[in-house]
Amino acid sequence: MKAVCWMGKHNVSVENVPDPSILNSRDAIIKITTTAICGSDLHLYNGFIPTMETGDILGHEFMGEVVETGTSVKNLKKGDRVVVPFTIACGNCFFCQKNLWSACDNSNPTPKTAETLYGFSGSGLFGYSHMMGGFAGGQAEYVRVPFADVGPLKIPDGLEDEQVLFLSDIFPTGYQAAENCNIQAGDTVAVWGAGPVGQFAVKSAFLLGAEKVVLIDHYKDRLALAQKENENLEIINFDESDVYEKLLDLTGGRGPDSCIDAVGLESHGTSPDALLDYAKAAVFLATDRLHALRQAIYCCRKGGTISIPGVYGGFLDKFPMGAAFGKGLTFKMGQTNMHSYMPQLLEAIREDKIDPRFVISHRLKLSDAPAAYDKFNNEKETWRKVVLKP
Repeated sequence: MKAVCWMGKHNVSVENVPDPSILNSRDAIIKITTTAICGSDLHLYNGFIPTMETGDILGHEFMGEVVETGTSVKNLKKGDRVVVPFTIACGNCFFCQKNLWSACDNSNPTPKTAETLYGFSGSGLFGYSHMMGGFAGGQAEYVRVPFADVGPLKIPDGLEDEQVLFLSDIFPTGYQAAENCNIQAGDTVAVWGAGPVGQFAVKSAFLLGAEKVVLIDHYKDRLALAQKENENLEIINFDESDVYEKLLDLTGGRGPDSCIDAVGLESHGTSPDALLDYAKAAVFLATDRLHALRQAIYCCRKGGTISIPGVYGGFLDKFPMGAAFGKGLTFKMGQTNMHSYMPQLLEAIREDKIDPRFVISHRLKLSDAPAAYDKFNNEKETWRKVVLKP
C-alpha cells in the first residue's frame, strides 16, 4: 500500500509499504477514505518529538471503512464507516474506567522512554513516535486499529467524511480545552492560536456558554475566518496590539477568566523572551518555545484557569511559576480523552450545531503529502487544514 512516511527532519515521502494485518483478536483493519495533516504532525516534521524512526508512517486524524476484524471485535462489521480516535485505549484499565482514556495503562507497548521522561506513560498514539507506541498512522491506504472494540466510532448514513473527520482529534481537543475552563455565565475566555484547535476551542467556548471569547494570533486570514464563523468574537492581532493591555480593556481591567493555549511548543512572537526561545531551541539548549503560554499566564485574571491543549514535549524554560502561584491559577492540560467526547460531538454535528468543515483550506491526494507538509509548515497564513484522500 501507499503511505506517508517520516524520513527525517523536514523530509516526508510517499512510500510503498506492507499492508497491515490482524495481530490481535481485538484489532481491525480500516481502509482509509479520508485523512488529514494536523498541526501536531509539524512537531514531528520539524524534529521536536524524539524517538521517530526512518520510515515511520504518519497521521493520527483519519477515518474509513472496516475491511477486517479480529475475532473479539463484535461491535464492528465489514463495511462500517468509522472515525478513529488518535488516542488508543484498552477500555479496561484503571484510567479507562475513570474516563481518562488518554492515560490508558495498556495501549503503549514501548513505555520506557515516556516513563523515563515523564514518570509514567500515557496511552499509545497513532503515527506519533516510538515513545508513544510506534503505531503506524493513518496517512495511508490502510491502517491497523488496536482495541477496535473500544475506539472507533460508527458514522451513520447521511454524513460526509469531512463533516466527521475531525472527531478523530481537533474537534474534541478544542472542546475539552473549553470544558477544562469550567465556563460560568458571564465568563470571558481568551484563546491563543487561531489554528484549527483554536478555532474549535472558540466554537466550543461559545457552545458552553461563554459571554465573550477573544482570539489571539497574527495570521490575518485565520483571524478573519474565526470572525466570519463566530458573530460575537473579539480578536487581537499581536503584531498590531499589546495583548495584555487589550485584554485588560476588554475585561474591565480584571483579565480573562480563562486562557486557552492552543499553540504549544512552537510558539511564535517577537518579544525578547520569544526571540530567546528561538535561539535556544535552534542550538538544542531548549526543547520547547512557550511564549504563548507565558503570555497566557501573565494575562489571566487572579483565580483563573489556564487550559493547555497545545502539545508540549520537553522541559520549559523561563516558566513564570511565580505569577501562576501569586495569582492562584488552576492548570488543566493533556491529551484529549477522546472516547468521552466523540459520541456527543457527533450529535452536535447531526443537529447542525456546528459544521467542522469550515477549517479546511486544502483538499489534496495522498501523493501530494510531501509538498503539503512543506507548504503547511511555511505558509500558515493560507495553509490552515489539509485533508488528504488516499
